[in-house]
Amino acid sequence: MKYNKREKAIVLLADGTIFHGKSIGKKGTAFGEVCFNTGTTGYQEIFTDPSYFGQLMVTTNAHIGNYGTHVDEVESDSVKISGLICKNFSYNYSRSSAEGSLEQFFEKNNVLAISDVDTRALVSYIRDNGAMNALISTDVDNIDALKKQLANVPNMEGLELASKVSTKEPYFYGDENATYKVAALDIGIKRNILKNLADRDVYIKVFPYNAKFEDLEAFKPNGYFLSNGPGDPEPLIEAQTLAKEIINRNLPLFGICLGHQVIALANGISTYKMHNGHRGINHPVKNLLTSKGEITSQNHGFAINREETEQHPDIEITHVHLNDNTVAGIKMTSKNCFSVQYHPEASPGPHDATYLFDQFIENIKKA
Repeated sequence: MKYNKREKAIVLLADGTIFHGKSIGKKGTAFGEVCFNTGTTGYQEIFTDPSYFGQLMVTTNAHIGNYGTHVDEVESDSVKISGLICKNFSYNYSRSSAEGSLEQFFEKNNVLAISDVDTRALVSYIRDNGAMNALISTDVDNIDALKKQLANVPNMEGLELASKVSTKEPYFYGDENATYKVAALDIGIKRNILKNLADRDVYIKVFPYNAKFEDLEAFKPNGYFLSNGPGDPEPLIEAQTLAKEIINRNLPLFGICLGHQVIALANGISTYKMHNGHRGINHPVKNLLTSKGEITSQNHGFAINREETEQHPDIEITHVHLNDNTVAGIKMTSKNCFSVQYHPEASPGPHDATYLFDQFIENIKKA
């Protein structure tokens, strides 16, 4: 095996804390909000999830890249993370069906990644001090200059990012002869969400983040969907206006993650930035309607206000996160509308919550 000398690299946090590592190959500097994902598999899906746009991803699993990459395991058209921070990076892979290495995948997508970082210490620090802006860089001899650049990076709170990942033009997904039609607002949609809908005899038209109700209505859909996505939900005024119109007309509406937060805002419920968010594939949720527990895939740094949700006369909390009692799902008691904070399409993750897509189809049938 050929030995490659690797460049020194650092993780620099906004508060000045530095963690040391080595470059995986590409030289340079990458900026974003630092966050961590506790999943032990599904790294390619994580890296291509539009919800992670603008974030530096710390993976807590010890080995990243060991099973290579495959074209069927992407959630969008490109890598969406700003950069990767890991412990051990595998340049070689063992899966026979893999089409290439993670190193080649990052080279193709021009992604900066560093390894040999004490990720246990870094994650512990984030848990104690909260998610914050950071950078990763191979320019280890110019710390003062890097600090000045980092100070100019905008904070995630108040940051609108859906427009950065949304489709520019509407497109179709699924069988045009399907029984049902759904209009989906793309504020960072994942491909596996579209696949789950198409598998349930749905033909989907996907619209840009700033589409008007009239645009979606012209498709004559049986139901409406608000997708996951990155950034703060509060600046998404157009999406909130769209949600209000759909709700006022009592049309079937389903929201996931950022879409869930948009629905809450459309009902006058505020959102807030979490200390370090939920990101992983083993988050426990309780379904209050069935009293059953679910192991879920989650990826969000914002949540809806629980007290305001409980006081809302037309909102019922349907799911709660068992680690911190945050709101994980809601439904409207007098409208055909429900949403969840987590990812029932589970890519990656467990399939405990895929029944929510069936629930959406049932709501469409009733309508």
